[in-house]
Amino acid sequence: MTVYPTNPADNLAALIRCASVTPADAGALRTLSQMLEPMGFSCEQVTFSDAGTPDINNLYARRSGNGPHLMFAGHTDVVPVGDEAAWSHPPFAATIDAGELFGRGAVDMKGGIACFVAALARVLTDGEIGGNVSLLITGDEEGPAINGSVKLLQWAAEKGERWDGCLLGEPTNPDALGDMIKVGRRGSMSGTITVDGTQGHVAYPHLADNPVRGLMTLCDALLDPPLDEGSTHFQPSNLEVTTFDTGNKAVNVIASKASASFNIRFNDHWTAESLAVEIEARLKKAASATRLRADKAEPIAFDLTWKTPVSQVFLTRDDALTETLAGSVAAVTGKRPVLSTSGGTSDARYIKDYCPVVEFGLVGKTMHMVDERVALDDLETLTAIYQRFITDWFAAARP
Repeated sequence: MTVYPTNPADNLAALIRCASVTPADAGALRTLSQMLEPMGFSCEQVTFSDAGTPDINNLYARRSGNGPHLMFAGHTDVVPVGDEAAWSHPPFAATIDAGELFGRGAVDMKGGIACFVAALARVLTDGEIGGNVSLLITGDEEGPAINGSVKLLQWAAEKGERWDGCLLGEPTNPDALGDMIKVGRRGSMSGTITVDGTQGHVAYPHLADNPVRGLMTLCDALLDPPLDEGSTHFQPSNLEVTTFDTGNKAVNVIASKASASFNIRFNDHWTAESLAVEIEARLKKAASATRLRADKAEPIAFDLTWKTPVSQVFLTRDDALTETLAGSVAAVTGKRPVLSTSGGTSDARYIKDYCPVVEFGLVGKTMHMVDERVALDDLETLTAIYQRFITDWFAAARP
């Protein structure tokens, strides 16, 4: 008799013991495949490459059925452990202590994968799933995100795969299971402004041209006024200057060049294209103001470079997905989750181009921290939510 992987804690422990710090796979995808194959999944590992980035292993697992197609998406790569000596338990030992399972990736996001696999196993133990299920799992979410989900989605779509909805198992809950479902994300784009000057001695500024003054003027123009005050579904857009650099190692030398990088998280008042127009207009207006250069005044000369990739803002409007998941959460936890678009970006920014996507997973309090851990009770609760969602979604998604 085939034994299905119905215990989420056992599933998670097996995954944590694979030290899959980006870009290493460390056997995590093979371990996951070994859980899925006995349940009738065909599992294919796909490796993608790109210049200047490490090769990344990814997994696409599919179980065919008669009905709609549900995708579960996630990642098995994890961030570095930091100071291993600071951990209460070895970060890849999957130690259980006082009702909690410790390990890097416990909540972000091997725990979500472990629970979804256990939920599938429990549904199959009771009967059939009711349609097609696939798992799209990358090893490149915590890294450059170049050889991961974006390429795996394209690869699967080119093979003829189509999906009716996706559940991404990122840790969405701030305090307790049932707090929050993510139904969209703000967009993200980054740029760098560079201002050239003339190097010189700080005691003889008339012989030099300090680029820092002009760069500060340009940065001020980006920060004020605010981009907007928010919208119905999204918090206000915000621009943050994240680096300011002259490459200067001497305090008595005026630098020849200064640059500042910034990142913008933007709501549905904007697209990446319209926001780029706004930023460029602000810079040009500020640059037309004069600055002192030696003994004369002139406009600020600058260069603006946009970085890739750019993430567009999106909002999922699919009741069969959002309302079914919210209902499943409420049925298990007794509380109605908030539908939110807060937080940073995730691989949902790629998935939304192929099908509606929502995000729901564990509590994220300890993600990326020393002693990342998850309560065993939370693993059971999330598995129960996923199990109910799988059954209810297929019922709701059928024509």
